[in-house]
Amino acid sequence: MGGHVNFLCVLTAAIVAWLFGAVYYSALGKKWIDAQGKTMEGLKAENAGKSAVAKAAPFVLSFIAEFIMAVTIFGILTHSGLWSLRAGMITGAFCWFGFVLTTVAVNNAYAGRRVLLTAIDAAHWLAVLVIIGGIVGAWGP
Repeated sequence: MGGHVNFLCVLTAAIVAWLFGAVYYSALGKKWIDAQGKTMEGLKAENAGKSAVAKAAPFVLSFIAEFIMAVTIFGILTHSGLWSLRAGMITGAFCWFGFVLTTVAVNNAYAGRRVLLTAIDAAHWLAVLVIIGGIVGAWGP
């Protein structure tokens, strides 16, 4: 399997994870905005002068990041040889715990952000990585 990536699998995992994020942040939007110490009116004012490209950029970046995460989990599972829903989900959770949670917590602590913001964002990334891992692990090479 060396070097082969199942791009349909990876693309599907990234799309599902991205859609999950849209639903997650739609449901927690008010709490997430409050956790940033902002208001909806303030965000609207911040975005008022931005171009459509600038407004779309975070959404595109999110999808690219999730695609890279899916390729990475595919690579980890390829090297471990453990292809299953369970193995993929556990791999995603370990990646989150070791790399994402730690990074989000440190960055938010130095920036003086609220713990609630860290919890909301970290929970999102946990779900994203478990979803990606589950899809990639179950689909396989």
